[in-house]
Amino acid sequence: MKPVGHYLQFSDLNHEEYRHIFERAKVLKRRHSEKQLYQPLLGRVMSMIFEKNSTRTRVSFEAGMAQLGGHAMFLDTKTSQLGRGEPIEDTARVLSRMSDIIMIRTFEQSLVERLATHSKVPVINGLTNEYHPCQILADIFTFIEHRGSIKGKTVAWIGDGNNVCRTWLQAAKILGFKLKVATPVGYELTVLDGEHYGPEHFEPTHSAVKAVEGADLVTTDVFTSMGYEAESAARLEAFASYQVNAELMKHAKPDALFMHCLPAHRGEEVSAEVIDGPQSVVWDEAENRMHAQKALIEYLLLGHQYN
Repeated sequence: MKPVGHYLQFSDLNHEEYRHIFERAKVLKRRHSEKQLYQPLLGRVMSMIFEKNSTRTRVSFEAGMAQLGGHAMFLDTKTSQLGRGEPIEDTARVLSRMSDIIMIRTFEQSLVERLATHSKVPVINGLTNEYHPCQILADIFTFIEHRGSIKGKTVAWIGDGNNVCRTWLQAAKILGFKLKVATPVGYELTVLDGEHYGPEHFEPTHSAVKAVEGADLVTTDVFTSMGYEAESAARLEAFASYQVNAELMKHAKPDALFMHCLPAHRGEEVSAEVIDGPQSVVWDEAENRMHAQKALIEYLLLGHQYN
């Protein structure tokens, strides 16, 4: 029996699998824009577990499953037994008997891994404290749409060395580009799981200008991620000089793109002039969560599709 394929972090798939998924995302997005009906998942069900709040993750998965002919069920800790302490192993055993695929948005990566270990169906990481693979899947698809292959390009990350940044680094190694990361002292990116990255893929710095120099893409996130609200005042002070604004963007390539995984705080991590300006592709990026995830779901459930 073929092992169940999960998507728990970006490194779970290889270069060729991503090439296929990006091609399928392009096809599925075109079909959607042309109002073509494509429902290969009729009768299939996704269980969506949310232990963290969400807008884009919930809507993109729910809408995506509907477009593919399937159905997505929303579960949170307030209205399910998860909030009463049911072990995640038991949740996995039950949901995977009633669902075809499971998506979870939670805190610790270890919980996602425990869920996958005891699930009979594919599990997708919709965000953890450590990784956010679906976001980077959409971001890279967006870059490919606008600029072609990301191989050999330079991506500048400005801000906190968080889960999104860490996932960008995994992608850099797999897809062959360079990630330059600018963080304040004390907020550097921590590499997990014994992974090793050479200078061809990873260049850390404390200078936002140095990171952005020659970049093909500049990207950032909120300075205070979910779960760190108590540190908000200290973070705003530490990150004060790390705002992505028009002056900083001048150091990137003239045709550099700007991305933000949203929600954004204009005037904090990014200026309104940049996020609402001509280099910004954040709205394409947000929409592409849905199309990239449709391609991922299709691949996990049906394998390579070419129709």
